[in-house]
Amino acid sequence: MKKVVFDFNHIPDLAAFYADFSRQFTLSEQFGANLDALWDEVTGGIALPVEIDFTNLNAGRKRRFGSLVLLFEEAEEELDGALRFNLFEKAKPKA
Repeated sequence: MKKVVFDFNHIPDLAAFYADFSRQFTLSEQFGANLDALWDEVTGGIALPVEIDFTNLNAGRKRRFGSLVLLFEEAEEELDGALRFNLFEKAKPKA
């Protein structure tokens, strides 16, 4: 299963998240960089299965990026195991 990590120490806003998502999944320049376009990519555009980790997402950042968290939680439920979504307040230690 492919694993993709988004480190919110380096993602200050939604525009930066969309740019990082587009880069990590090598999306075309046509990617709309909004929640609807993100939903379409997560549920039908990107290669599955995939595990997506949000790291360094403290309480303040969780509020700022709450719409993303909800989207990925819903996608995880809808995709029934093809997407695993994890939240980490601090970076996960390397094994």
